Amino acid sequence: MVRMSHLPLTSSSAGMANPGMQQARIGVFDSGVGGLTVLTELERQLPHESILYFGDTANLPYGTRSQAEILQFVRQILTWMVDSAGVKMAIMACNTSSALALAAVRSEFNIPVLGVILPGAQAAVEQGRRIGIIATPATVQSDSYRQAIWEIAPTVQVWQVSCPEFVPLIERNCIRDPYTVKVAQEYLQPLLQQQIDTLVYGCTHYPHLAPVLQTILPPAVRLVNPAVPVGVAAAQTLQLLKIHNTLAAQPTQFYVSGCPEQFAQVSVQWLGYIPAVEQVSFPAVPVDLTNPLFR
Repeated sequence: MVRMSHLPLTSSSAGMANPGMQQARIGVFDSGVGGLTVLTELERQLPHESILYFGDTANLPYGTRSQAEILQFVRQILTWMVDSAGVKMAIMACNTSSALALAAVRSEFNIPVLGVILPGAQAAVEQGRRIGIIATPATVQSDSYRQAIWEIAPTVQVWQVSCPEFVPLIERNCIRDPYTVKVAQEYLQPLLQQQIDTLVYGCTHYPHLAPVLQTILPPAVRLVNPAVPVGVAAAQTLQLLKIHNTLAAQPTQFYVSGCPEQFAQVSVQWLGYIPAVEQVSFPAVPVDLTNPLFR
C-alpha cells in the first residue's frame, strides 16, 4: 500500500509535552534502505518500542553531499519527526549524517538524538588493533571514525577507504551483480594489504553487502556493524530518561521523500514483507556546486 502525505514543517521544534511520551515512536532515518540494518537491530533489541522509519530517497546518496546540504536535510527531517510525527527519540541511522550534522543539531531539538559513529568506534576497538573503515566519501573526508577510535584507543592503527559506488549499487538492488563484486575487491584491496584484523561498516548500507564482502575477506577479519551497539545505546538512553515503552509495540511506519514503490520493492528482501510506505514532501535543497565531492 502506498499513500501520499504532505505533512507540514515548522521552523521551531518545541518537542513533545504530552503524557504519552513512553508510547511515542522512535524516529530512525537514513538516505535510503541502509538504515534498515539499524531498524532491524532496534526491533530485535527493543521489541516493545514503536518505530518510525524515514528514508530520504529523494536526496540520496548522502555520501557525496556537502556538510551544508546534509545539515539542511537533517534539520528538515528532525523538524518533521518532532513537530509532525511526535517522536520521543531520533536515531541517525546514517554515518554521513552522524559525521557531518550530529554535533550541530543535537542541541537544537529537545529529544535525544543518537548517531552511529561513536558506538561503532567503541565496538571496533573492542574487536581489534588494526582497523579498516569502509565508508562514504563524506564520512572518510570528515575523519570522524579515525578520531573517535583514537580518542578511545590512541595506539590503534586505522585505515579508511572511500566507497562511493556502494550505496547506489545497493539502492539499485545490484548486490550480487559481478560488477559489485569487482568494485568490492578494488575497495578492500588496500585494507587487505595492511592486514587488518577488523573491518567496520562505516555506512549503514554496507551490512547489506555482507554476502559479497565475506567472500573477499579472510575468515579471521572481524566485521563490526555499528547497528548493534546503537541498539544498546538507545536502550540505555530510554531507560535513563524513563521514556521506555512497557506496552506492546505498534507496527513500524515507513516514510520516504522519493518514490514509495521503489523503496518498498528494494526493502522487502531485508524486511521479509512489503512495507506500507508514505511519501513526505520537503522543500527542495539547492545543490551545493562548490562541494568538491559533487560529481
